[in-house]
Amino acid sequence: MPDEAANQEQNFLIDLLRATYQNQEVYPILQHNLSKLNDDLALMLRKWVSERFAKEPAIAINLARVIIKLSSIIQEFEQGKLASNLEIAIAGYETVLPIVTHEDFPKEWDIVQQALVTAYQQRQQIFSRTIGELREQTIQTQSQINTLTEQLQEELKQAKLQVNDLKTIITQLKQEVSSSKSTQEITFLIAELEELKQRQIRVEQFTSTAHISPKIEHFNTAIFYDVENLTMGRSNPNLNFSLRQIQTNLENTSLVNKIAIQCAYADWSDSRLRLLKNEIQELGIEAIQIFDYSHKRNAADMQLAIDIMEFAQSRPTLQVFVIVSGDGAFAALAKKLHEYGKTVIGCAYEGQINRVLKSVCDRFIPIPAPEAKIKEIVIASKL
Repeated sequence: MPDEAANQEQNFLIDLLRATYQNQEVYPILQHNLSKLNDDLALMLRKWVSERFAKEPAIAINLARVIIKLSSIIQEFEQGKLASNLEIAIAGYETVLPIVTHEDFPKEWDIVQQALVTAYQQRQQIFSRTIGELREQTIQTQSQINTLTEQLQEELKQAKLQVNDLKTIITQLKQEVSSSKSTQEITFLIAELEELKQRQIRVEQFTSTAHISPKIEHFNTAIFYDVENLTMGRSNPNLNFSLRQIQTNLENTSLVNKIAIQCAYADWSDSRLRLLKNEIQELGIEAIQIFDYSHKRNAADMQLAIDIMEFAQSRPTLQVFVIVSGDGAFAALAKKLHEYGKTVIGCAYEGQINRVLKSVCDRFIPIPAPEAKIKEIVIASKL
């Protein structure tokens, strides 16, 4: 059944793209398929488009233009779940970025960038409203708990008074015992006293636990690896370091509860990084493919910073952000995370971390410096 659902989503996506390409009315199709406008469609869009770009690069730019147009239509569509519509539109804009570059298609690139800025702002507004609603619900729930606690405390007080009254009555009856009838009354009152005692114990247990919230482990941590910084550059990468050891050291930190997200940024098409691929798969690290569009700026650093800010705004449960890099450019990013109330952990080679970045991190975990590579010296024999 999951395969059948996936096929239905893919067919629906293809129908939308075909209608957009043929300049047909797309809104009626959306109105009749509101239930399909969900986060699963956004994931399907990312996967399907990436596969098509890879298989048919000749039609990539024309397909990208159709996706941009469809994303704009869905972004403006006011029916269904607005948050899901926005995620589908963002998925469309982001999937065309590797094709619609500033150098080759400046007009389309500018349209996508402006649309993304607007979409991110709309997403932030939705998140802010949702957080406000959750806070209001939390306040109401806490108020109900306080009222219930007060009622239970009053009931406990009354139960104690009843117990004391019964004790007094029983004492008097014991002194006046003269018949079996009086004995039966005493037995009845003793049973009632025992029942009240049990009731008192239950109320006290409930009251004591009402103010104690159980310890719940949360997936509160996201880790972002700057692989180029770890390998000390791309010209002669040094792979003598352990991602597993880095992860273990972080898990032993009191700030880290459970790791929710791990992303490693690099040009993974570089065959020299093949040795790292098995380790990142075993550790559950997502490999983020980065293509440098310019030699004057580090595309991996830019994408890493963008992803961190997006997670900081969209995932309120993430409270700890780990930056595995010694690049001083991330100092400003750490300060911005503090403005969002997040905790920042720096992780880099002790002798190669920027002192400003280290000073703004809430905690710094050093990585042992990798052993230097031994270069092979080939001596050509003379004939």
